[in-house]
Amino acid sequence: MVETQKKIEPAREYASRLQALSVTEAHLRRQDRLFVGVKLAAGLVALVLVVWLAKYHSSQIAYALIPIAILILLFVWHERLLRQLHCTRRLHAFYEKGIARIESRWAGTGQSGEQFLDPAHPYARDLDLFGKGGLFELLCTARTRAGEATLAAWLLSHAAIEEIRQRQQAVQELAPQLDFRERLMLAGEGVRSGVHPEALMEWAESKTRLEPHKLLRIVLPLLAACWVASLLAWLLWDWGLAALLISMVNLALTYRLRARAESSLSTVDEASHDLDLLAAVLKEIEAMPFHSPKLVNLQLGLRSGKSYSSHAIRRLNKRVTWLDAHENWFVKVLDLFVFWTPQWLLAVEAWRELHAHDVRRWIETTGEIEALTALGCYRYEHPEDTFPEFAETGPLLRAEGMAHPLLPRGKAVSNDLQLDVDLQLLVISGPNMAGKSTFIRCVGINVVLAQAGAPVCARHLMLSPLTVAASICILDSLQGGLSRFYAEILRLKTIEALSKAEAPLLFLLDELLSGTNSHDRRVGTESFVRHLLSRGAIGLITTHDLALAKIAESLPGKAANYHFSDEVEDGELRFDYKLTPGVVQTTNALELMRSIGLPI
Repeated sequence: MVETQKKIEPAREYASRLQALSVTEAHLRRQDRLFVGVKLAAGLVALVLVVWLAKYHSSQIAYALIPIAILILLFVWHERLLRQLHCTRRLHAFYEKGIARIESRWAGTGQSGEQFLDPAHPYARDLDLFGKGGLFELLCTARTRAGEATLAAWLLSHAAIEEIRQRQQAVQELAPQLDFRERLMLAGEGVRSGVHPEALMEWAESKTRLEPHKLLRIVLPLLAACWVASLLAWLLWDWGLAALLISMVNLALTYRLRARAESSLSTVDEASHDLDLLAAVLKEIEAMPFHSPKLVNLQLGLRSGKSYSSHAIRRLNKRVTWLDAHENWFVKVLDLFVFWTPQWLLAVEAWRELHAHDVRRWIETTGEIEALTALGCYRYEHPEDTFPEFAETGPLLRAEGMAHPLLPRGKAVSNDLQLDVDLQLLVISGPNMAGKSTFIRCVGINVVLAQAGAPVCARHLMLSPLTVAASICILDSLQGGLSRFYAEILRLKTIEALSKAEAPLLFLLDELLSGTNSHDRRVGTESFVRHLLSRGAIGLITTHDLALAKIAESLPGKAANYHFSDEVEDGELRFDYKLTPGVVQTTNALELMRSIGLPI
């Protein structure tokens, strides 16, 4: 009953906020319609007044400015209201997605993360990390590409124990921070589509600049001042020759610098736009009163000297605003002699020189905080999940009440599991559809969550650092000329190499070597597993072939047989998906074939 109550609370809070947003949205829509009517009326009044004054009281035409000014104000106020309405609708969608995640209706509605899927990765495809309905889609609420990339990186590799513990503290702090997640979501509206982290960091750290930039910073202002002084001398003392000579020198230097200036302009415009979008997210992060060490350190990393990153970006934006004035025709003429564009480009270059490495840190920090916020959101929406405990030495994997986090919580069946230095291997047998593959995926995905710093779908989980590798979803390749069997043994080679890693290996092998005959399969599987166990690995293998169950018998104390079973009720197969000691005693292949009408 307690767990059910915990589950209801996030959904209730989301529903309450949705209701309040619906009321606000309805109010804003009424105001929107009112503004449209008032603007039309004000526009008509202004038009009539202008015509009437022009025709009958032309000397008082200035009074027409009053309704025109009112009309302009109405447009400004209406635009502000439309932004509020847009934000309200975005928040509405934000909470609707949250309820969908809680009610297990989220598959296909978020970021799939398929761009992060590497077919050669030792477990990403096997454990359904990416793609529709994958773990990344469930977790990811990040609004920046940096946040998505950081979260994906955490799922693809394990962190050190101290780092994991710091992430856990940060996730616990961020979990109840709904208002902060709202502000991040609204601030990051244009960031994901507008900001390209790699290009931005490349610009910041690039060596291209107006050369020799240090000399030009002195020479250009001096020559511009000389030109202005020569004009004054020409007007006051008729020194026309001096003005002509200085003008020619400045004009020659302008044309000498033009190509390099135009090249710099295009990159500056794009980079400043990206930084301006990022500044909105950074400002929200800077203003948040964090307490956990991880978040405090990340926030401190946003400082540049005595000011925060958003202040530094604001200074850049001011310089770019002055630089943008070069499009004005009056400035274009002056630019030939006072070096308006090169001088402001040099000011931007000075900013870049000062913050060259800060930009990378800002982006990486934003990515980390967004990844932590995504895990915090997952924690808030799944309060029944628990944070795992970590043992310094291993191998160890001890789970109680562990279930698959991608399955609907009301349908997911939990199981217990223990693997350690004594019991290193479980051989899991069972009929088709009994839950063997789902169970080993469940084990792998919970270990991945644990080592990313997230809560896990279990009543209790203790583990040591583990290197995860799996052979579950191996595909053949027509273009690569690989059969499924050859693709599988290539994966086994990868797994064997990973067994040499510092952290003990957790291997998850589903229907190993099913593409060959029973004898070769038995010998090959047993030899491979024995080799992994000799290196201190722990793991699970599943099989339909009961001959493989004898592997456990040949490794007394180190391995054990477990199974999933089924039973027939009223002519239908029933599965309880419970892991049970021993070798399975039933088969269902023929029964399943008959159930769909095949002639058996």
